[in-house]
Amino acid sequence: MILYLHGFRSSPASRKATYLRARLRERGLEADYVCPQLPACPRAAAEVALAAAQLESPDKLAVIGSSLGGYYATWLAERLGCRAVLLNPAITPYEDLKAYLGTQTVYHSSATIDMKPEYLDQLRALDTPTITRPQRYFLIAATGDRLIDWRTMTAKYAGCRTRVIEGSDHELSDFAQYADEVLAFCGVC
Repeated sequence: MILYLHGFRSSPASRKATYLRARLRERGLEADYVCPQLPACPRAAAEVALAAAQLESPDKLAVIGSSLGGYYATWLAERLGCRAVLLNPAITPYEDLKAYLGTQTVYHSSATIDMKPEYLDQLRALDTPTITRPQRYFLIAATGDRLIDWRTMTAKYAGCRTRVIEGSDHELSDFAQYADEVLAFCGVC
């Protein structure tokens, strides 16, 4: 099973999430793909992710996380021992999201979320300062990401399988070029 965790202000309707669903549908594997709407509250988002992950045994589970979803994916992989693909993952969201307190729009939707100050403490509580088994991780980091420095990502995930993309952006607008490599790491050939 592949569990996709979207980023902050994103949704299951994001380009990467819908692209992955379509690729898996083409292979007759759409039933093995789960992408829940994550709440703004980090504690609740972690509970949603954990509940979805427990639908499968850790050895058959792969989590793909984008940005804040990558932060959650790391927490989940360390907790369960599953594989994780991290797409421009957040490293210190409890610092980075201070600028986004209050009401925020959700991409690919007319919805809004309320980012509360206590969410920063909840994010800090989910921090995984070190990873225990680098072979479980595949990091994709774009040098053109203007929100999270790729060098910070590669330092955190040193020893992991890593693809540094020259250019691109935080969204990984060119994700389709790397999707098959991601799916292969997840065990979908």
